[in-house]
Amino acid sequence: MTRRVLLGLLLLFSPLLLAHNLGTSYSHWQLSEHGAQVTARIAQLQLSRLALDPRFQDDYELSVASQLSQDLQLWAGSERCQASKAKAQMEADGWVSARWQVTCQHPQPWIVRTKLLEAVAPSHLHFARIDAPGKPSQQRVLNFANPSLTLEMGETPPEQLLPYIGIGFEHILTGWDHLAFIAALILLAHRVREVVWLITGFTLAHSLTLAAASAGWVIVEQASIEALIGFSIALVAAENLWRQSQHDPWIPRLFLLSVVAFALVSVGKAPPLLMASLMLFSACYFAVLAEANQPQRWRLLLTFAFGLIHGFGFAGLMGELALPPDQFLWGLLGFNVGVELGQLVLIAAVWPLLRWLKRYPSANALGTQSVSAALAGVGIFWFSTRLWG
Repeated sequence: MTRRVLLGLLLLFSPLLLAHNLGTSYSHWQLSEHGAQVTARIAQLQLSRLALDPRFQDDYELSVASQLSQDLQLWAGSERCQASKAKAQMEADGWVSARWQVTCQHPQPWIVRTKLLEAVAPSHLHFARIDAPGKPSQQRVLNFANPSLTLEMGETPPEQLLPYIGIGFEHILTGWDHLAFIAALILLAHRVREVVWLITGFTLAHSLTLAAASAGWVIVEQASIEALIGFSIALVAAENLWRQSQHDPWIPRLFLLSVVAFALVSVGKAPPLLMASLMLFSACYFAVLAEANQPQRWRLLLTFAFGLIHGFGFAGLMGELALPPDQFLWGLLGFNVGVELGQLVLIAAVWPLLRWLKRYPSANALGTQSVSAALAGVGIFWFSTRLWG
């Protein structure tokens, strides 16, 4: 009863939590001999931090264009290049794009700098892509700590790899839903070998779909993928609670009832076939677990299956980067390496704490039950809100 009450409270307060709200923006700089053509994109939600809201401003597009051209800068050495009047337009997906020209009195070295949202959101990440005649394209993540990029004359493959490792590393460490899934996976692990098997399966799976989706071999509906990531967290967390309770039959029943309830209130919003498939999958999975002598083996298969879905989620960011052909392989490899490094950092931070808690059975039981209940509630919240758009 205590666990059920806790789960209910967490479901009530879960709307306070967000995931993948990374605070990102993008720019493309096409350099020429005397300046650049600039294209920038940012979410309207991020611009609301600057009191820019299309509902209350008639000159919203003009204000956004002015803000972007002012905060995204091109420098030639120590002299800032002059920006022309920018034009912006709202896009159907809740983003705003803008275009403008910058003109420099002196040639090279080119330096791209961002001051975007630095006063109100210092954690904001800006992805800058620079194309120059006769030089390889460059991609960098700019933020409050590293706000500028100097165009290099040429890069060797290892140097091209490092920026993408940083992108993947930052993405996983700020992708709370991916971190929540990994935490749910290792919460009940007893040995390092078990953790290694789980993370290896997850890594192999998401690497496959990340590569396939980034190369354009598989095209998915990103909103559904993001919703399924939330579902994966909720299901694994519910399994944790079920295993800790010595197979209490009410835990899978409550989980299935929550999916059924959501399906009923989502008629016309959520795909009926998807909801029916998830209900059938969940029911079959718990039924198989109840009869299995070694349920951890089924956990490994589940991890691989959900790893495929998380890989499609990672591919969403790769698509936004729009890597040029000559950097695609290095970008994909570097991004994946960065993701794996981020996962290892999380495990290195969490695993010693879990091992220490196991010395105190009562505290360990309360801690793992509470965390599992929290992850279940948050996962259901992400699933429902993302599926509803």
